[in-house]
Amino acid sequence: MTELAPYAVSEHNSHGRAVHEDAPFGRSEFQRDRDRIIHSTAFRRLEYKTQVFVNHEGDLFRTRLTHSMEVAQIARSIARYLKLNEDLVEAISLAHDLGHTPFGHAGQDALNSCMKDYGGFEHNLQSLRVVDRLEDHYAAFDGLNLSFETREGILKHCSPDNAAKLGRVGERFLTQQRPSLEAQVANLADEIAYNNHDVDDGLRSGLITLDQLASVRLFSGHLDAVRTLYPGLTDRRLIHETIRRMINTLVTDLLHTTEQNILTHVVRDIAEVRAAPPLVTFSAEIHEQNRELKTFLRTHLYRHYRVLRMSAKARRIIDDLFKAFMQDRRLLPPQFMLQAEHDHARAVSDYIAGMTDRYAIREHRRLFAVEES
Repeated sequence: MTELAPYAVSEHNSHGRAVHEDAPFGRSEFQRDRDRIIHSTAFRRLEYKTQVFVNHEGDLFRTRLTHSMEVAQIARSIARYLKLNEDLVEAISLAHDLGHTPFGHAGQDALNSCMKDYGGFEHNLQSLRVVDRLEDHYAAFDGLNLSFETREGILKHCSPDNAAKLGRVGERFLTQQRPSLEAQVANLADEIAYNNHDVDDGLRSGLITLDQLASVRLFSGHLDAVRTLYPGLTDRRLIHETIRRMINTLVTDLLHTTEQNILTHVVRDIAEVRAAPPLVTFSAEIHEQNRELKTFLRTHLYRHYRVLRMSAKARRIIDDLFKAFMQDRRLLPPQFMLQAEHDHARAVSDYIAGMTDRYAIREHRRLFAVEES
């Protein structure tokens, strides 16, 4: 393992686990976190939860699982160069979407609307809830008993009201401090992965075109360079080569800018990381180009009429399921029916959030289609 920088997270400066466990043999504490995440039920379900396209729309589009793996790859590369803790970065990256609902952001918005009178729904908070409480594999504790720093990295966003209920892991949202550099790396790697790979999926689906992307500087500059170097290249290879170069540009800029930020703010340990402004950033120019890409995707892909049609169906499915389970808790599976005796709405929310796209569709049919049972 590469020698860690003094401001990286290590087992020596970690805040440890909520429930004490003997140190693992043959692997680090953060490797143990990663392994528990990979073996969790919620992680396996990510295979059938989607980013933009619903699971049945095609086998080649990215899922939450493939996205999480791509985030981990980008994040580990960044962490290695910056001499940060690669195992921690990987654990955060693989766990960051565990709390996502079926049907992507449409499902999340729908469930949040359903839960507005019951504390709302935040997917980052749900990811933490999954690893802290809902996974039920271990005899000695609920959840996965992950290290503090992994849990902190999973919780990228959190409302002040919810942060106040979380104890130490929520404090930074109240004191305006930053998480570890490893958490900051995972956060930006997530953005790099989903922006660029949504371009790929959008082109593959035909919802966006190369001509439309000509207005996006981050894409068009690399597209022109690839066409000049490789005239006559087929569309799939042309697109892949362009996106590969886009990712490289973003990662390289992030590395150089972050190195300079660390020097500028004279960061020497993790306490100074937490007190500093965000250190893992793009340069002003690349930040602006990345913003242009995000604006393009929001306008031309996420608001495309075909995506909006599926999103409307998704919202209806989530809303129907929530109402049915709230009206009669006996419709819930036994473990959630038991939970519903103490907190009915949250039990329903946990059940729906854990569903895959195709399971939610099937459950809706079982409840509302006469021919289903």
